[in-house]
Amino acid sequence: MKSDIKKLAKEYFKDIVEIRRTIHANPELSFQEEHTSKYIQEKLREWDIPFEAGYAGNGILGVINGGKQGTKIIALRADMDALPLTEQTAVPFKSKNSGVMHACGHDVHTSSLLGTARILNQIKDQLSGTVLLVFQPAEELIPGGAKPMMDAGVFSKYRPDLILGQHVMPSMEVGTVGFKDGMYMASSDEIYLTVKGRGGHAAMPHLIDDTVLIASHIIVALQQVVSRNGNAAIPSVLSFGKIIGNGANNIIPEEVRIDGTFRTMNEEWRARAKQLIIRIATNVAESMGATCEVVIKDGYPFLVNDTQVTKTARSFAADMLGEQNIVDMDIRMTAEDFAYFSQEYPSCFYRLGTGNMKKGIIAPLHSPMFNVDENAIETGMSTMAWMAYSFLTK
Repeated sequence: MKSDIKKLAKEYFKDIVEIRRTIHANPELSFQEEHTSKYIQEKLREWDIPFEAGYAGNGILGVINGGKQGTKIIALRADMDALPLTEQTAVPFKSKNSGVMHACGHDVHTSSLLGTARILNQIKDQLSGTVLLVFQPAEELIPGGAKPMMDAGVFSKYRPDLILGQHVMPSMEVGTVGFKDGMYMASSDEIYLTVKGRGGHAAMPHLIDDTVLIASHIIVALQQVVSRNGNAAIPSVLSFGKIIGNGANNIIPEEVRIDGTFRTMNEEWRARAKQLIIRIATNVAESMGATCEVVIKDGYPFLVNDTQVTKTARSFAADMLGEQNIVDMDIRMTAEDFAYFSQEYPSCFYRLGTGNMKKGIIAPLHSPMFNVDENAIETGMSTMAWMAYSFLTK
């Protein structure tokens, strides 16, 4: 069966690359993936794969029932949204939509899952169980599409025994895949602080509240949240990337805005840290004669890979690609709304190498120069198809 899957992956490769290029040239932002969703549905109809659409807006659930007796259910997930970036690559299929680009590889995720679906549908008589194909909208924008799809009952009829997802990794060479069991990716909360006080002439600080100075004290004080309150064994990051004090060299503004992010890998500590952020920011501002409004937008939870599922998936991938093409990953403080799936179902979220140093394909994710070595698509769909088959039959 492994050789059959490899053969089918090679046979379908050119078609799937064209699908990827079509999706890449027509990117759509989170919760706006209407045409992408319709295009996916067209391909599923063409291949006679049953599906239901409309989950969380543009989400799709495809279903492949195996021809052999079996009760196992495995879900495979791909996201489909793009980013608000202007593409600067020179590829002939570059984005046609101004200011929108597939700079995070979701076009690869979607096309690879379509290729996997086509392979599995071709060999469905040999499958013992059911494969669910989850095409998810809006990974890039809080609240994401994963939780709304689950809330809409995407798994109400079929409850998966496990779920797999893959994500491109430009720092890994094409032909490789990477795994990390246990804690893998961080939660992500957005922090918005607004310091308010009396503005005025910078030469008369005794008559005003120096909101810029107060904002500076707040940023410094908040470093204690992690360094003096967090357990050193729990990965945590509190960073501020945006400060707006719209005054002048001789004007202290009435308001200063500070935007940041808090990330960690423990839900109890996550909740406590957010309360500390509120308390420290408001107290520092009040102690200096001003106020600080704190708004925290809850983002995605942390992503945890089931140890047994991940080790098994890794062994199946090594069986397909060879141990030399398997990369052992470390934790990442980036976030992914696949985490919602991982909190509910045994999961494995792994990485697909898409870089190629010799070809100069090295640009990072979320870059206007991001590109992939498309040979990764053949690796992605053959490996995912083999893992799905193996989980169902072995």
